Amino acid sequence: MTPSATKTDLPHDRVWNFSAGPSVLPQSVLEEVQRDLLNYKGHGMSVLEMSHRSKVYGSIISEAEATLRRVLNVPANYSILFLQGGGTGEFAAAYLNLMASKSVREKQQKLGKPLACDYIVTGGWSKSGLKEVKRLGANVNVVLDGVKSATTGETVYNSLPPVSEWNLGKPEETAYVYYCENETVHGVETPANFVVDAVDPSVPVICDMSSNMLSRPVDISRFGAIVAGAQKNMGPAGVSIAI
Repeated sequence: MTPSATKTDLPHDRVWNFSAGPSVLPQSVLEEVQRDLLNYKGHGMSVLEMSHRSKVYGSIISEAEATLRRVLNVPANYSILFLQGGGTGEFAAAYLNLMASKSVREKQQKLGKPLACDYIVTGGWSKSGLKEVKRLGANVNVVLDGVKSATTGETVYNSLPPVSEWNLGKPEETAYVYYCENETVHGVETPANFVVDAVDPSVPVICDMSSNMLSRPVDISRFGAIVAGAQKNMGPAGVSIAI
């Protein structure tokens, strides 16, 4: 290393961050952000200063949506929302929006009593989601809550019990089924399509894909909604995605 060289001159000196929080971003992306930060694409201002109603900023969001729609093959009848609040904010948002939807309200009126919200608890994040909707007054049905340890008899979160042991509600009495596909705290990742294959097609499945979004193909059409924080696989912390 010459005296004039710095760590920023050496790409191999960058830390590869595999923490459970915000993940590493491609250097080319960071360099493009650096170039455009003061004067975005020659428009004379930083993106941090632009009106969210401006055509320039609108084009940024439109391009991001189009790219995500193409990569995930999102069907045309699904909307993509860029939101604040992180994945944790979606615990409440998913429940409040689904319960206010026309289809759920009509189903509940026909049933004559509150619909149940089915929660599959496989670790810390789904447990937090369950806690939040209980706080909001949801009529909760716990489909499963971990597994019993063969040695201690205590509840542990290290695997999924067979579907035959699940306590899924009756389809006509269920508003939706919620689960977290990859539990980063306890290390349980639900196999692709495992839940949607088990749930009656008439019941929407809501999935938190914060930590494995874009890591594998997903058939979006089989889900009622997918929510995810961007910081694991899609971008910097501070935005969450709802499909």
